[in-house]
Amino acid sequence: MTTSTARPMRADARRNYDRLLVEARAAFAENGTDASLEDIARRAGVGIGTLYRHFPNRHALMNAVFQDALAALLERSRELASAEQPCGALVEWLRAVVTHAGEYRGVARALMSASLSQCSIPLREAGARLLTRAQEAGAIRADVSIDDLMQLTNAIALAAEQAPDDPALPDRLLRLTLRGLKP
Repeated sequence: MTTSTARPMRADARRNYDRLLVEARAAFAENGTDASLEDIARRAGVGIGTLYRHFPNRHALMNAVFQDALAALLERSRELASAEQPCGALVEWLRAVVTHAGEYRGVARALMSASLSQCSIPLREAGARLLTRAQEAGAIRADVSIDDLMQLTNAIALAAEQAPDDPALPDRLLRLTLRGLKP
């Protein structure tokens, strides 16, 4: 389904849409979220007009690319919602968020600026449920908000992006941050 109509896409339009997503995902991973839209269209074997017909702007394309990863993060939060260790579940989920943000250069900056709001709202809601469980278990301070955690995880991903030669940095920063969250 396209976002502008309720009709299913024609088969050729669906193939173009899927190829554009595959190429955008690869281009964003290789060159960051500022990758050339013209290059993405060319690599997908379509014209720039076809790209814009499916995705009216860069942010729409970024949102579409991140939907699969978003779905995986949301599913993981549902799985962790009943974990025996609420704090451990929250930490595991935050680690997954940092990993996701680090997969594409520029995504941490985009998330921090709230430009991917279609992605950030469900992420915040999923994280808030895990945070509340950890707070109710007494493992996390009551004054910590999900907005705080999302800003911190995005900042960690951004810092890791600036230090690609230190693959352990994101986990080290996350552990350091989490120590300050405990009561």
